[in-house]
Amino acid sequence: MKYWRLLTSFVLAMVLFWFPLSAQAASSSSITRSVGNDELKGKDYSGQSLVGTEFTNLKLENANFSNADLRGGVFNGTLLEGVNLHGADFSEGIAYLTRFKDADLSDAVLTDAMMLRSIFDDVNVTGADFTNAILDGTQVKKLCVKASGVNSKTGVDTRKSLGCK
Repeated sequence: MKYWRLLTSFVLAMVLFWFPLSAQAASSSSITRSVGNDELKGKDYSGQSLVGTEFTNLKLENANFSNADLRGGVFNGTLLEGVNLHGADFSEGIAYLTRFKDADLSDAVLTDAMMLRSIFDDVNVTGADFTNAILDGTQVKKLCVKASGVNSKTGVDTRKSLGCK
């Protein structure tokens, strides 16, 4: 009998080691696919405080985040097509595996943001501040082609913040 308990404990320990439980707590600051993508299309988040909010595996088409406080926010596996992020503060945010398509990032503050494996297609970055943001090199080159202007809040030149040559 002792042998079976020991074996069961060992198997359970191995299962938990190989397939750990998620530590993500359910909270009102997390928006996932369970909300329903249709409910989020064109949603107006403008001017709202969304500090630390997580948007995971969503299609946020034509959503309005203009002048929103998204500091420390997360876009994970999210499609941001036609999204308005004009003047938004996404400093210290994370955008991983996120696609920015036809998005307006003009005058946005993206300082210290981690934006690896994200794609920027036909985005407006006029006046955006990318100081200390981490992006894939190919995406930086793509953004530098259209980058111009100075951020109205930070006074930082967009091309300098991207490290454009």
